[in-house]
Amino acid sequence: MIEELPITSWTGPFDEGVRQRAVTALESGAVLFFPQLPFQVRDEEREFLDTRVSDGRAKNISLDPSTGRLQATALTGEKAQRLAAMIERFGAGAAGLISALLPYRNIERARTSYRPVQVKGRSYSKISDDRLLHVDAFPTRPMHGRRILRFFANVAPPGSPDAGLRRWQVGEPFEDFAGKFLPRVSPHMPGKSWLLGKLGVTRGTRSLYDELMLSLHDAAKLDEDFQKTSPQEAVSFPPGSCWMVFTDQVLHAALGGEFALEQTFHLDIDQMAEPARAPLKVLERLSGRELV
Repeated sequence: MIEELPITSWTGPFDEGVRQRAVTALESGAVLFFPQLPFQVRDEEREFLDTRVSDGRAKNISLDPSTGRLQATALTGEKAQRLAAMIERFGAGAAGLISALLPYRNIERARTSYRPVQVKGRSYSKISDDRLLHVDAFPTRPMHGRRILRFFANVAPPGSPDAGLRRWQVGEPFEDFAGKFLPRVSPHMPGKSWLLGKLGVTRGTRSLYDELMLSLHDAAKLDEDFQKTSPQEAVSFPPGSCWMVFTDQVLHAALGGEFALEQTFHLDIDQMAEPARAPLKVLERLSGRELV
């Protein structure tokens, strides 16, 4: 489930063998792990390695790269601008790395987030609790089969709890998981997706694919037996490392850690080397119907 790559540069060029290993592992449902690829927090940015930069209401501080708008931080004025600049530097670096390493083109760079708050110790509803195994699905943004690719960096400073480790659990292959849960997913109310789009609750109308993915996300989190007994592997990402994963395909849970940066990307499945591995194609094959 983990493919370790000996990459030390954010810009490449990368050996063709490394590039092939990366795309094959990623599309097969592995987590790409870069243990020698730190994101360098500059001296003047170290003041942001403090949980108090969060406003305490949201899990993450987020930056919209298209507008530069920063949300969910307690900082204001010049300090907020400098925090936004650090988050943007990370996001731009992640985009450059993916462009050099992977064959995908026309990738949409979505929000960039900074996660300074410790995962442990917060109170969540089960549906919102990312400490439970799940695949990613967006309640308000229909994807219509597009992929969700996420790139992470652990920037925890020395002296952080648990040696600064970002601790995950990674679950069984997507097709195995979907095969178990699809028969248990209840059909959605006819017209519900249209109504949510019409009211502006969602950005457009959800497809059958989006409804299924949301149902799978919720069903996994609500199944206590699945959470306890399903095949899963513990993974720890130390400070100074990065990792990348298709979070709509790989069952994952974030159990602990603080001070992580994350960049989300979206791409159409025709950009993939093997589109048949996409969750859309897997679910269409298992359900015997078109979903978008």
